[in-house]
Amino acid sequence: MTKECPQEFIDLAHRLADAAGAVIRPLFRQKIEIIGKEDASPVTIADRNAEAAMRAIIEAEYPDHGIFGEEHGEVRTDAEYVWVLDPIDGTLSFISGSPTFGCLIGLTRNGVPIMGILDQVISGERWIGANGETRLNGEIVKARHCEKVSEATLFAWGAELFEGDKAKNFRALYDQVLRKRFGYDCYAYALLSTGFVDIVADCDMKPYDYCGLVPIVENAGGKITDWDGNPLTLSNPGYVLAAATAQLHDQAIKILA
Repeated sequence: MTKECPQEFIDLAHRLADAAGAVIRPLFRQKIEIIGKEDASPVTIADRNAEAAMRAIIEAEYPDHGIFGEEHGEVRTDAEYVWVLDPIDGTLSFISGSPTFGCLIGLTRNGVPIMGILDQVISGERWIGANGETRLNGEIVKARHCEKVSEATLFAWGAELFEGDKAKNFRALYDQVLRKRFGYDCYAYALLSTGFVDIVADCDMKPYDYCGLVPIVENAGGKITDWDGNPLTLSNPGYVLAAATAQLHDQAIKILA
C-alpha cells in the first residue's frame, strides 16, 4: 500500500497545527484549571479547545474523513482517511511549564499512518514527515547513523518502564546503551528524527500518541514499531520502540524480546 500523502492534506495539516497553536500558546505557563480524567491523567482547557479547533476545520473541509482524538473521541474511524489528533502530547509537561510537549497531528489511510506533524508551539519548531522526507521548519532532517546499542543514546518515558511484565526486557536495553534520559514526551522522537537521539522506548501508547510520529521517524530514515516489531496502525496500541536505523532497531528488538 502506498504511503503517499496528497499535498492538499499536508496543507490542511499545517492549518490544523496553526489553529491548535493559537489556542495553546497564550495558555502556556498560565494559572489554568487542571482537570483529572478517569485514568488520572491531567487535561486542561488548552487540550480540549485546541482539539475542538482542529476538528471544526476537518469537519468543514472533509466531512467524509474520520477523526480519532484524545479529548473528544472518535467519529468515522472506518473511513479511508482518518485524522489522529493529540492536541497536547505531554500535558504534564505543559502544566509544569516545560516546553517538551507537542501537538501531534497524524493522518492514516486505511489504518496506516501516511503523514505526521509534531508542532512545538513555544519553541516555534514544526516537524512534518510525509512522502519520503521529514522536515523541521522546512529544512530536511535525518536520523543519526547509529548501528550499535552500545553506542546509542536512549530516551524513554519514565519509571513506568521498570514496572510491569516487560520491566526485565526494558532493563536489559537500559543497561546496554551508552546514554539515557527520561521524560521528554513526543519531543524525544523529534530529537531522534533530527539526529540527536538514537532510541526511544515507550509504554501505554495510544494511536493518538504515535500515529503522528510514525511518518516523522520513518521519513527521517528511522524505524518505529511495537516491541514485537509489528508496524504501528490505528489498531495496535501499547509499547512503542523507535530507532535511528533499521540495524539498531533490530538489535534493540532482540534485547527487548
